[in-house]
Amino acid sequence: MAYHSEVVGSLLRPTYLVEARRQYEAGQLSAADFKVIEDRAVDEAIALQENAGIDVITDGELRRYAFYGHLIDALDGFDKFGGWAIPFVDESGAQLVLKRPVVVEKLRWKRSMCSEEWVYLRSKSHRPGKVTILSAQQAAAYYDPQKSVGAYPSRDAYLADIVDMSRREVEELIRLGCTYIQIDAPQYAALLDPQMREGYRQRGSDPDKLIDTCIEMDNAIIDGHPGVTFAIHICRGNNQSKFYARGDYEPIARIFSQTHFQRFLLEYDDERSGGFSPLRYVPDDRVVVLGLVTTKKPQLESAEELRQRIAEAASIIPLERLALSPQCGFASTMEGNHLSFEDQQHKLELVSSVVRAVWGA
Repeated sequence: MAYHSEVVGSLLRPTYLVEARRQYEAGQLSAADFKVIEDRAVDEAIALQENAGIDVITDGELRRYAFYGHLIDALDGFDKFGGWAIPFVDESGAQLVLKRPVVVEKLRWKRSMCSEEWVYLRSKSHRPGKVTILSAQQAAAYYDPQKSVGAYPSRDAYLADIVDMSRREVEELIRLGCTYIQIDAPQYAALLDPQMREGYRQRGSDPDKLIDTCIEMDNAIIDGHPGVTFAIHICRGNNQSKFYARGDYEPIARIFSQTHFQRFLLEYDDERSGGFSPLRYVPDDRVVVLGLVTTKKPQLESAEELRQRIAEAASIIPLERLALSPQCGFASTMEGNHLSFEDQQHKLELVSSVVRAVWGA
């Protein structure tokens, strides 16, 4: 797959869509009327990416309340906001607490997680498209030893169902013609951050064994599907321009050689991400998508700076196996990051223009 530009997943939600979701959830808007509004927003998201010249597009995840919403809304058994709260921070130290879901009943398949997203995207654009789904190790955070034990006696029992249902979803997407599926795995950031790694140890867990378990689950979901490209996206948290982890990829670098993903979409927009040195572990037949353009701040990077950083990465991985993207989604949650729709457009156009300058595509 020779695509050199793509988005990670989510795009900013229009105000009219946020208000429509609020009305729908309050019972003030019918499902049919809400779908009309959702469709309009997705149409605009597709046009934004096409006009910017992005090679591989998504539906902007606009049908989700958060990047993990497809999982929570499609499976019965979760308490949507009952899980432990995770703190996000920014450079100034300002903090935001996000309430996560928690599994409280045995999971039951209600509907496909992403079929609607894919089929609509496929019907509206002739460009290559992709679908994003949650990694099993991210879903692991939705198990609470106290609140979940009535549904599953152990985290492993819960994750066995998550892997089975995720693989079922992958197979359904492939049946519907999807040939590019991205696994979102920000929870790996907790296993590369030095402070978080120490926290795991203090709680009796070996972070390196956890990495091995995560790799095993990832491979169990994606293996056995020839002709389909699988990518993994790793970042350090992204919620309303805040993050929760820092550190380079060295502690988790074996994911490059031991997972079976063909593409690695990696956050590289600031010093929290470290350098390119861990990319030396990437096998010769894989592609690295450099997330050099930040979605957390409105300031626009310079094209020359991006070209220089691509050249730096190309000293480790050949240029033909590199690509460019924003560092994460623009709106991992419905609220979105702190930048405007114009800022978002300019950043996507920048990605596309730099790709044309560097790769001539």
